[in-house]
Order: sequence, then structure tokens, then C-alpha cells
Amino acid sequence: MEEAKDRLSVDRVCGECSLCCRVLRVDELDKLGGVPCVHQDVGGQGCSVHTQRPGICRSYRCLWLSGGLRESDRPDRLGAVVDVVADGSLVRLEIRSLLPGAFESSPRLAAIAEKYRSSMPVRITDVEDVLNPDHAYRVLLPGGEEHRIEGDRTAIQRPGQPVEYRRLSVFERAFRGVLLGLRRLRIRRSRSGPRRVEAPPPR
Repeated sequence: MEEAKDRLSVDRVCGECSLCCRVLRVDELDKLGGVPCVHQDVGGQGCSVHTQRPGICRSYRCLWLSGGLRESDRPDRLGAVVDVVADGSLVRLEIRSLLPGAFESSPRLAAIAEKYRSSMPVRITDVEDVLNPDHAYRVLLPGGEEHRIEGDRTAIQRPGQPVEYRRLSVFERAFRGVLLGLRRLRIRRSRSGPRRVEAPPPR
């Protein structure tokens, strides 16, 4: 009832929350997902180049900002950015927390995941150690099924059954290697110095 009431009256602005500035990948700035943005105004409120910010930053709306969560679920208060992500024809809920263990220690995040997992996969990650390609994450599915992925291996947990372990096939591992190679190139570009938004010349 509380969530429905919030959605009916939603008119939200980011305010002091700038968690997406850490979470989002911004190719225009060679910024990796999980890495703080060079324009993130930590001592102030949000983005220091707000009027000239890249297109993805202009168009991005997390689930809270678009009215899909309670008023009290603003990302900086939850400790996580929650959004619905379309990957081709597949749609999933992403819960990207700022710190490891934030999901496990938050009853509210657990409730959000439980609400959505019956209709779409729920992917749970954190932004710590984001440059590690084998960084572990979780995927929650209907019926209590959970996948814990680390590198090319997956542990599948189902209620009342022993844990099943799987590894990617040779082809899938080769494809993953190509993707990781492209990712390493992005990381090198990012480490050579993130680009800054240039302010327009004075009139």
C-alpha cells in the first residue's frame, strides 16, 4: 500500500544522492562502472558539470527516481542502486550495492529482491573490486533458486537439493575470454586518464 501511494504521487529529484555517479559506466568519459566519476562533487551535491553531463547521465533514471520504490528507498539511504535493465530481449532487476555484504544486511533490499524475482532474474553485485573479472555475484530466480557466479564457475542452489556446480563450456570460456580482452582495453584507457567534460566557452 505504501509503495502504491508513493508511485501515485511521485515527483522525485536526486537531491544529495549521487550513487549512480559511482555505479554507472560512462563511455564518453572512459569511466568504468563502479569507479568514482572525476566530476562527482563529493563535498557538494552531485555532479559538478551537471549542465554539460554526458547523455547516459541525462537519460538514466534508477527505479527509485522513476517511482518504482518507496520514498525512503533513495539509493544513498539503501546503500544500493536498484534498476531494471534490458539486455536484448532479457530483462532483469539489478541491485548494485556500494559495499560488500550490504544486501545480506538489509531486510529492505531482500524484500525488494523477493518481490521481483518471481517475474525476472535479480542480479546482486557490489562495486568493490570491480576491476576483478572473477568478482563474484548472485542471481536470484523463482522458486527459491539461486546462482552464485564466480569467474567461469556457477554454484546452483535449489531448496531441499544439494548444491550443483557447473563450469562454462569450452566455447563459452573462449567467448568470455574475448569479452574480458575488450574489457581490459577499456580499463587501460580509463587508467590512462578519464576524460573530463569541457565547459562551453563564455559568450
